[in-house]
Order: sequence, then C-alpha cells, then structure tokens
Amino acid sequence: MKLELRDVSYRYVKDGQKILEHFSLTVDSHERVGIKAPSGYGKTTLCKLLSGYLKPVAGEILLDGRPLSSYKGYCPVQMIWQQPEFAVNPRLRMKEVILEGDQVEQRVIEGLGIEEDWMNRFPAELSGGELQRFSIARALGRRTRFLLADEISTMLDLITQSQLWHFILEEVKRREIGLIAVSHDQELLDEVCERQVALDKIGAVGK
Repeated sequence: MKLELRDVSYRYVKDGQKILEHFSLTVDSHERVGIKAPSGYGKTTLCKLLSGYLKPVAGEILLDGRPLSSYKGYCPVQMIWQQPEFAVNPRLRMKEVILEGDQVEQRVIEGLGIEEDWMNRFPAELSGGELQRFSIARALGRRTRFLLADEISTMLDLITQSQLWHFILEEVKRREIGLIAVSHDQELLDEVCERQVALDKIGAVGK
C-alpha cells in the first residue's frame, strides 16, 4: 500500500499564506520516513493534509491509488498529535476515548504500559506521558495502515520518549505500517527513520 501526495499545494484562506506548494511525496506501508523542518514551516499542516483533516487547494492525496477523501468511516491514516490534551474530549473517560476510534487490541494497550485504573479517569487526571500513551493506542487501531507522529515526544521526559518510540517502532514493523515521523530533532529522525525529507517554507528538498 502507498500513501501519495501529488503536486499538493495548501494556503490558509484567512491571509492566503502559502504553506506548501507543488509538494510530492510517496511512502510505502513498510517505510519509516522523517519530515524535518524548524517550527512554523508547515509540518503539522502536512500531517493534517495526509490524515484528511485538511484538503489541499491543488493536487491530490492518494491511498493505494484512491483519493484519501473517498475512504469513509475509519481513516487508515492516523495521526498522533504533539499535544494529546487537545486531541481528546475532556468530558469523556479514557475508556470512552479509546472506543472513539477503531478496535484497539489489548496487546497494544498493555504494550504501551496503560494501567487498568487509568481507563476510568478523565484526561485532566492524567499526566502528559500517560495521555500520550492513550493517543498512540487510539491511533493504532486494527485498520491503521499509516501512522503520522507529529513531534510526539517533545513534551515528554527522556525515559518516556524512549519507551514510546521503542513500542511504536516494534509495532509498525510487526504490522507493516508506514510511519511518517515529523520533528525538528535531527538525532531522533536519524535513529527512527530510513530516509528523510527536508521541508522548506513552500515545499520540500532532499526527497
């Protein structure tokens, strides 16, 4: 399976600011690809396009040869957000948050170190690291084929970072899930990715 961006452009309606212009990228379902750029260069916008949260103003995004927008229901391209507290409903208990997505195997929940008593808590009652574990679990539903990791460990301590990345890398290898890791941390990208794309203000270099 392939995830493709073909000549994609995007700009914000409010001010017409160009974020991406004529950007193309192809990722296979067994690949680990890094997207590197400083803050403000469109990394999160790119992730939102790839996962269907935004639509390009030009070009197309294809999943296995079909427009991503044609996939109804659960999207096979899932995104892990940098700040998980903004990606969950604060009024839901964590067991309900997990059920919002696709079915998540118990093996994934246990592998991420999610404790049973956390399931009955609300998001505000968990630490950032605990909440990020749920965010990763929810993104790893059974039908996930591509995983987008948007600066997911920036706010975490080094031990938690290591634990979560170790699990993610094992899981994507096990299930042949394509991984796109977005970061400004060159050392991290060198460690987890097979190839990298340098994103500039309006496109990409070093593809």
